[in-house]
Amino acid sequence: MRSPSITKREVQPKTISRRTGAFALIDSLRRHGVEHIFGYPGGAILPIYDELYQWEAAGEIQHILVRHEQGGAHAADAYARATGKVGVCFGTSGPGATNLVTGIATAHMDSIPMVIVTGQVPRTVIGSDGFQETDIYGITLPIVKHSYVVRDPRDMARIVAEAFHIASSGRPGPVLVDVPKDVGLEEFDYEPVEPDTVRLTGYRPTVKGNPRQINQALNLIRQARRPLLYVGGGAIAANAYSELRQLAEIFQIPVTTTLMGKGSFEESHPLAVGMLGMHGTAYANFAVSECDLLIAVGARFDDRVTGKLDEFASRAKVIHIDIDPAEVGKNRAPEVPIVGDVRQVLLDLLRRYEEVDIPAEPNQTREWLQRINRWREDYPLQVPQYPDRLSPQEVIVELACQAPDAYYTTDVGQHQMWSAQFLKNGPRRWISSAGLGTMGFGLPAAMGVKVALPNEQVICIAGDSSIQMNIQELGTLAQFGINVKTVIINNAWQGMVRQWQEAFHGERYSSSNMEVGMPDFVKLAEAYGIKGMLIENRDELKDAIAEILAHDGPVLADIRVNRNENCYPMVAPGKSNAQMIGLPERNKIEVTELVYCSSCGAKNIGSNKFCPDCGTKL
Repeated sequence: MRSPSITKREVQPKTISRRTGAFALIDSLRRHGVEHIFGYPGGAILPIYDELYQWEAAGEIQHILVRHEQGGAHAADAYARATGKVGVCFGTSGPGATNLVTGIATAHMDSIPMVIVTGQVPRTVIGSDGFQETDIYGITLPIVKHSYVVRDPRDMARIVAEAFHIASSGRPGPVLVDVPKDVGLEEFDYEPVEPDTVRLTGYRPTVKGNPRQINQALNLIRQARRPLLYVGGGAIAANAYSELRQLAEIFQIPVTTTLMGKGSFEESHPLAVGMLGMHGTAYANFAVSECDLLIAVGARFDDRVTGKLDEFASRAKVIHIDIDPAEVGKNRAPEVPIVGDVRQVLLDLLRRYEEVDIPAEPNQTREWLQRINRWREDYPLQVPQYPDRLSPQEVIVELACQAPDAYYTTDVGQHQMWSAQFLKNGPRRWISSAGLGTMGFGLPAAMGVKVALPNEQVICIAGDSSIQMNIQELGTLAQFGINVKTVIINNAWQGMVRQWQEAFHGERYSSSNMEVGMPDFVKLAEAYGIKGMLIENRDELKDAIAEILAHDGPVLADIRVNRNENCYPMVAPGKSNAQMIGLPERNKIEVTELVYCSSCGAKNIGSNKFCPDCGTKL
């Protein structure tokens, strides 16, 4: 990315001086380590942009001018996902603020730390339906962690400090700061507020898990013969990678992740079974259906993961670890609930294991792992090859081969699920809209990642429908020289919609065919001053991807694939995870019957002769 030639100045020292509300905002952002802001100016936020101009000219901060506020929100979101820092975006009042709403909701659903600053009409005009006035505070209340309207510039530094603290602590999330225009202009005696100095009454996220519950969890893990770690985005947010791996390796527990949890556990590790859920691996879904202990780590039992909820891990006792008490027991009542920071809880569990000085039984899960490995052999992910056309899967596999350590962003749909199945990502290198499923996320997200990490390889895997929702951000890539590689898996459909219409709606393809009206993506890229490429044949795929990755600048590649390819395995709505469609008929699994012990009532797998809880013959 090109950097302007500018002379830096120091952040202002902590002294009281006469300043504007806009100065207080930018100075407070810098004190909280903000180096990049994604945004789009407008009338109500102009005083803030006027102040920002001075800071940018001095090299203190860089503003990335996006082409649409939604793109700015997604870029700030992905900036946070890739770095663990708080992402920041700006938008003006009225439509500028409402254009941010989808991006705010995306971050909220996936628990991403962001601070969103919106301009607002002057204080005297609020409530009068003034030009470009919207109640963005009220509009976003259900989709933020907290909100502020800055009524007095003297509150600005405190509010920014509180916003960063709230956004990044506990369960992360977006925080909105709405700034009336005259607040940005008003002068006052400014005194900075330093990071980590605010104390909020009533806001005390629980970090340490209950020791008694940690002991109970350790006891259940020791007793389990078919345990499974079910890991979500909370493990990423807590940076709990090392602790998760230690726990899995000590007790030889297989690990499955959600879409948000990808990268929390090394995906090439022998204990990794991939993603579970609607388009998860067959062996992960069978494992969750047959396990006797489910250890949920920073996961929320989302419907796309569980399938039919009352049949999800129905043979298992549950340990649920999460920092948000509202999530623990919300969808599934656990035998052992543990509220706390995921990393801290796992650390305490590992310390407790060392203290009791009883080594893990080395062969405790051997049969279970062997069984999972048989499923892995019987139900591998398929990479079809057609004589006359490319399959989407082979494109993604080739990308994974040539760029195994890249940061990958995706849009939403079939290509997202194929990417989740075939890419093996490291921590924070998988960036995708999970909870909200936001089409148009991938391109601006890749932009945010590359701005944050300019020396890393960043690849966006997009669909031909999703890419058109924020394709204007090609202009941002061109202006700032942001070296993102965008690969369009082009089947000329809204692919996932078409798959559902084929499977559940009698092949009535209502408004899902995107072939008519599709742009020439190569010419479109070139119109923005970006390299465009068209790839249609297997013979050119390997060299073309090498060319994409080697090019010194952004690339938009249109890769034409089999139009009617479906994403399998698939758990149909209302079905259990073991009832997947898209598996070979000869490999259909026979799920063992559930048996309840007549003595203690414990749930047991049907092949057991004796209850593992009380020893009663079944």
